[in-house]
Amino acid sequence: MADPAARPEVRPVPAGGAPAADRDRDRDDDRGSGTVHALTLSLVLGVLLVTVLLLAQAGIATHRAGKAADLAALAAADVARGLAAGEPCGTAARVAQANGAQLELCELVEPDRVVVDVGTAVALEGPLARFGAARGVSRAGPPGDP
Repeated sequence: MADPAARPEVRPVPAGGAPAADRDRDRDDDRGSGTVHALTLSLVLGVLLVTVLLLAQAGIATHRAGKAADLAALAAADVARGLAAGEPCGTAARVAQANGAQLELCELVEPDRVVVDVGTAVALEGPLARFGAARGVSRAGPPGDP
């Protein structure tokens, strides 16, 4: 028989209404989920940041290739018109190299051969290297030429 002096265990009921043990049991399934969510969010933000930086690097290389093509075409057109001494494509190659690009194309356009088409390339570095080089093209000649 049970001792009449023994009392049954009384658990305090918090303001929320459920006993503390029941609340802890419900929270056990969610323990550590905040850490997992924070790590996942950090990983996603890191991947996005790296992607944006790689796109910016590709954009900068494309602008450099375009700038080098413009300057090389202008210099080659000046030589083709006789405003400067030298050979047009050799001048274009030197100007492109001075601007961090390689000359890929240099053509004097017929019939007058004073308009020059130039193509340049700037090598991409790092993970973007497998996509090839950034390229720029330009045409220059005397004013008023179509």
